[in-house]
Amino acid sequence: MTVAAVAGFVLGVVLLASGALKLAAGPRWTAQATAMGAPTVAVPAVPWIELALGALLVAGVARSAVALLAAAMLVVFTAVLVLRLAEGRRVPCACFGARSTRPIGVGSVVRNLVLIALALVAAFS
Repeated sequence: MTVAAVAGFVLGVVLLASGALKLAAGPRWTAQATAMGAPTVAVPAVPWIELALGALLVAGVARSAVALLAAAMLVVFTAVLVLRLAEGRRVPCACFGARSTRPIGVGSVVRNLVLIALALVAAFS
């Protein structure tokens, strides 16, 4: 297994867990995502997009393209985190459904940067 394949697999597992935990949290996650500032119209699609990207990465299907899509999504998520932190709003993360009740912080941004790095390794290695 190549470094790119391992990076894609690890990122895929994280995205699968994130999407599944968001769906399991139901309305609670929806409220957290809305409080974070996610557009109401986009909120229902996020877990499904994460599940789709995660499944494709785990299966190794079109790894480079899927990893780039995942990186783009994570960049948007990270930008939202940074904006909320800059505003002084430390709302619950909502990144992993009901398991993400801690307020966002620098650690949330660092975690996303690591995931973006994994996506780039999966895409370009």
